[in-house]
Amino acid sequence: MVVAIIGVLAVLAIIGVRKYVANAKSAEARNAIGQMAKDAVMAYARDSISGTLLATGAVSNGAQKFCQSASASVPPTMVPVTAHKYQSAASDWNADSGTAGKGFACLKFSLEEPQYYQYSYTATTGNTTGATVGDTFIASAQGDVDGNGVTSLFQIEGQINGGYLLSTSPQILEVRPDE
Repeated sequence: MVVAIIGVLAVLAIIGVRKYVANAKSAEARNAIGQMAKDAVMAYARDSISGTLLATGAVSNGAQKFCQSASASVPPTMVPVTAHKYQSAASDWNADSGTAGKGFACLKFSLEEPQYYQYSYTATTGNTTGATVGDTFIASAQGDVDGNGVTSLFQIEGQINGGYLLSTSPQILEVRPDE
């Protein structure tokens, strides 16, 4: 009887530890995309008017605009983060630093610690000179922390509404967060 009770307690402990570990790993994704969303809002609020002298009657570029989509996810494929941690390099996050207003470099976002997820940032904009009502961004993290081929997805979105106010999702979309 004692052996049976110990066996049941051991099974419950293993299940509890697995859930705790999965939650701890997914916290990385929640924190990172939350920070990306904050960085996107800050980048939108930055003064991005051109410093060049305007001719009489000319119009400058818009003061607020989204960072353009990152040219690549970090890491570029899911393979390095499938059941492994991946140590990104600063160059991974700064791949678009040569293009003003583009990617993770524009967001000023990077991760220095090893990561379990693949991160991406996409923006849909009407033009590159300023903000347009309806422009959107999506910050996402995708991973397979247990290596079973089933991925989890975390996303947060933002959109420019009337009055050129940037609104972000109040919650993070989580699809299979324990995978």
